[in-house]
Amino acid sequence: MQDGRVHPTVRYPPPPRPVRRRSLWPRFLFGMLAAVVLVAGAVSILTPDEPPIPIPDGVPPVPGTPVPEIDVDAPGRSAAQLRDWAQPQAETLGIPVVALEAYGHAAAVLARSRPDCGLAWTTLAGIGSVESGHGRHGGASADENGTVAPPIRGVPLDGGPGLAEIRDTDGGRLDGDPVLDRAMGPLQFIPETWTRWATDANGDGVADPDNIDDAALTAGLYLCERGGDLTTAEGWTAALIAYNHSADYMALVRDRAAAYGVGVRP
Repeated sequence: MQDGRVHPTVRYPPPPRPVRRRSLWPRFLFGMLAAVVLVAGAVSILTPDEPPIPIPDGVPPVPGTPVPEIDVDAPGRSAAQLRDWAQPQAETLGIPVVALEAYGHAAAVLARSRPDCGLAWTTLAGIGSVESGHGRHGGASADENGTVAPPIRGVPLDGGPGLAEIRDTDGGRLDGDPVLDRAMGPLQFIPETWTRWATDANGDGVADPDNIDDAALTAGLYLCERGGDLTTAEGWTAALIAYNHSADYMALVRDRAAAYGVGVRP
């Protein structure tokens, strides 16, 4: 310290810390993932999910899996010959095996007795689905002979909203109501119609509205008589309107029959 003055200590700033560069890969990957999610969302909005098998439009509905040839004159319940045809598709379609046999059997019988009609089993299945869930309404079910129990009965036809008024026509013998008529069985016939068209289809000698074989064949006969050629739009429409005079009903039957026709549960 030659001049006697005290020189202040010179403080140098500390050396800069090394800068650690963060990898850009996490940000890049996150950005890519976000972009994929956004694109997927946009695609799902613009192109909503479609069923793997489209349900065809039009009337009549498609006929479905062809019914194999059987001996409709065989003794006993000849519909049972269709077990190998019905079982593989019953679960997929949501139709009990016995009910599917009944629909196929009716179509087979009519193919021989009314070849001009062209009624497909899918139409009967559509009706059976709408009317009673194929004989399962209210916990009912069909036994191996086709008989549905407990019996399925509709509400009294008293002319209320959406109902016709039909006074008793059978003394309560068939529908259990001596005052007003009620629709009966898995295909929901009113007593007067059943009495006129009733047919024994399961070979037990009795035409029973609570037997799904009998009911399916009786329904088929009625449809063929009312519609004529059911392979035409005019014939099919006329038959369904005669069965139930409602455009909404006809559209619902058509939609379900069309789904069965392409092997899809409606």
